[in-house]
Amino acid sequence: MTTPQSATVQVHCRLTVRVDDPAAITELAVQHLRAANIDWDDEEDDLESAAAELGDDLLRSITSLADPDRLLAKVPGVEVTGAHVWAESAR
Repeated sequence: MTTPQSATVQVHCRLTVRVDDPAAITELAVQHLRAANIDWDDEEDDLESAAAELGDDLLRSITSLADPDRLLAKVPGVEVTGAHVWAESAR
């Protein structure tokens, strides 16, 4: 079997996460938002209102902390070129 020189691959992953301390998740998400290099002049809202909305929404907070770029960050010759991350309540 020969290995192609270049390939595009889709990686699918499903995680089930139990959250014992929702406040810790939302606080970390807000901290990451505040540390992000975002040009708020180009955004619809401002940092304070975005932080307040994120701090009130556990699912959005978890989603914001899931970073597909870090999944294969240390693998040479690999670049994440697209990703879609979402969270929903488990039933």
